[in-house]
Amino acid sequence: GDTSVLAALYGPAEAKGNKELPERAALEVLLRPKVGLPGVVERSREQLLRQTCEAVLLGRLHPRSSISLVLQVLGDAGSGLFWLCSPLWGSPPPLNPPPPPCRPPCCLNAACMGLLDAGLPLSCLFCGVACALHPDGSLVLDPTARQEQEARAVLTFAIDSAERKVLMATTKGTCSIEEMQQCIAAAQSAADTIFRFYRDSVRRRYSKS
Repeated sequence: GDTSVLAALYGPAEAKGNKELPERAALEVLLRPKVGLPGVVERSREQLLRQTCEAVLLGRLHPRSSISLVLQVLGDAGSGLFWLCSPLWGSPPPLNPPPPPCRPPCCLNAACMGLLDAGLPLSCLFCGVACALHPDGSLVLDPTARQEQEARAVLTFAIDSAERKVLMATTKGTCSIEEMQQCIAAAQSAADTIFRFYRDSVRRRYSKS
């Protein structure tokens, strides 16, 4: 669609000062908005992205080093990444979160492709998928900005490529447990298409033909 994110990865390099971790690489994720300077919303997104990347990055193979992943939003047409509401990391959502600008699952996909292109050791790949639940109960994958505004709830998932497990989940709005399970199943199915895109992209990049 019209959503695009540019990823740049630097490292592994020597860690400086208090950023050094003796047993693994220190991963830093920086999210740059399309316009303006990053704020509190971007910082919260950076934490979600970093935790997702750390779940698959074999950082113990590069101890005492630092890795920086910079994500620059170039275009934003929807499929947002919202406040964490999943117990996966045991972090409750804020009581009165401000309405954040859209930060698409495209950030998750760009982050994974950046790690993959840099040749860093990964236990598996991951991808981001967004689902919008409309008031009539219908489900839309990869919603546009207008569809997100009209939706009763928008859920975003990070799915791994090994067992299709949910690495991260965020939500905006309310939904039942059954509806969340329905969205997870749809996201896991859609992840197959994204992983095929990963393989095709890498094949084209490194093909000699």
